[in-house]
Amino acid sequence: MPTAILIDGGYFVKRFRAIEPHNAYNAERAADCIFRWALAHLSDRSGSKPTEQRSLRRELYRVFFYDCPPLQKKLHNPISKKAVDFSKSGEAVFRLELHQRLLQKRKLALRLGQLTNVAPWTIKQAKVAELLAGKCDFSSLAVDDVMPAVRQKGVDMRIGVDVASLAFKRQVDQIVLFAGDADFVPAAKLARREGIDFILDPMWRSISDSLMEHIDGLRSTCPKPSGRKPAEAVPC
Repeated sequence: MPTAILIDGGYFVKRFRAIEPHNAYNAERAADCIFRWALAHLSDRSGSKPTEQRSLRRELYRVFFYDCPPLQKKLHNPISKKAVDFSKSGEAVFRLELHQRLLQKRKLALRLGQLTNVAPWTIKQAKVAELLAGKCDFSSLAVDDVMPAVRQKGVDMRIGVDVASLAFKRQVDQIVLFAGDADFVPAAKLARREGIDFILDPMWRSISDSLMEHIDGLRSTCPKPSGRKPAEAVPC
């Protein structure tokens, strides 16, 4: 039976930018890496020694990429009092192009959630830490110290639903998940109870013990990050 590969888009983009900071906003390169690093999981090697190893090739069921459309609103920055058109931001241009390029990939399904925007703006975490430590006050906040208060909605749910559907319908016998969040433990447990070989690709990030306990294997197919700081991106 084939392998299904599920990719948490927000997680992947963060790790991609850590691995290739010089390509942080290169949608063409990101789309190619998504597809190439996913397909690398179809090749496995058996044998304990290099001379004993033989290449095994699994069949691909489909690659699923989960993400949200980028923020494309016009919002007034509370510090500068000026309107900011986020549809023209580098992040919006990157995400929209990335989604279009992924739609052109063979056997790749794009699953899009939604963005929630309960409060227009929030203070960046680094600046919040300084405020709490008394290193600065609100009057010293600059334009770049705030960002749109948006969150992805429906992405994790879609991943969980697809894992359950693939398992219950017996469409695959192996699922590979690109993620690193312990929130996926219930999905992993369900898949394993149904006899699915569940592999996690955290893209070289460490994972919690609770997540490690409920997977069948850990494998990263992308290059290890060099340690260089990735370009800062505006939240999607």
